[in-house]
Amino acid sequence: MSNGRMSGPQKAAALILALGDEHSTMLLSRLHEDEIRDLSQAMASLGAVEATTVEALCQEFAERLGAAGSLVGSYDTTERMLMRSLPKDRVNQIMEEIRGPAGRTMWEKLGNVSEAVLANYLKNEYPQTVAVVLSKVKPDHAARVLALLPESFAMEVVMRMLRMENVQKEALEGVERTLKMEFMSNLARSSRRDSHEVMAEIFNNLDRQAETRIMGALEERNRDSADRIRGLMFTFDDLQRLDAAGIQVLLRAVEKERLIVALKGASQDLKDLFLKNMSERAGKMLRDDIAALGPVRLKDVDEAQAAIVVAAKDLAAQGQIKLTEGRDEMVA
Repeated sequence: MSNGRMSGPQKAAALILALGDEHSTMLLSRLHEDEIRDLSQAMASLGAVEATTVEALCQEFAERLGAAGSLVGSYDTTERMLMRSLPKDRVNQIMEEIRGPAGRTMWEKLGNVSEAVLANYLKNEYPQTVAVVLSKVKPDHAARVLALLPESFAMEVVMRMLRMENVQKEALEGVERTLKMEFMSNLARSSRRDSHEVMAEIFNNLDRQAETRIMGALEERNRDSADRIRGLMFTFDDLQRLDAAGIQVLLRAVEKERLIVALKGASQDLKDLFLKNMSERAGKMLRDDIAALGPVRLKDVDEAQAAIVVAAKDLAAQGQIKLTEGRDEMVA
């Protein structure tokens, strides 16, 4: 990187690195937190700086550093230097900000939070706070969040956004601190999923032969884990948890051809559950179609049943149907 292509923060970052720990510590201790954050961001992304560039920077700042040699700005050197002048928790916070996924800012990180989760959090905040947040995230994401807020509350937010001018720096920093401390930290904790839940989802996507083989091996090694995973899995047979209204919603969402293949390999109880929630004419046609289908590969049945399970989960996530939790609550 040449001197001519470097921004002001990058030049300052290079000089801080060139000065060494002792002198840089004295300088950093005299800077404002915002300046330290900007400087840290520049240092962490600086990369290699040639010796000739360092010498040119020294001349520009009227300082003679001697043979400084080449420099490499990295997360490690930045963190090590900050640790000499700031409390550890503050250093961790700064490094988390600049290191966070691809060095994204708080507002960019919010773009990866689903609108449902973000709206659920914001609906309990002051309208002015929500207005600030929605003005900082991308418009399409803000629109989806706004649509999920209660109507009267959403209107309060809209009115404040319309009247909002430049947000004072202190107010913006306050909102950022609140989001980091309350929302993002809680989100990180809640995102730590139980390993058995993760494995249950993986098992749900295995074909029947692979599931039987791996589950059998797991039972020999750790029966408790196998039982727990089996209890968390949601299979085609678990559609018996649905009430009549849920079955009818699912029937409207599933392709007829896929349902025929899925029911071809299903238990009689499950076939009856679907058939009794159809009109007499539609039920008769479905029975005839299943009978006329002939032999079907087990793999095709598994794929059809898995697709219907995915559809049921999607409908449940949208609140259109309700799935009871746990196989011990299943009703035949």
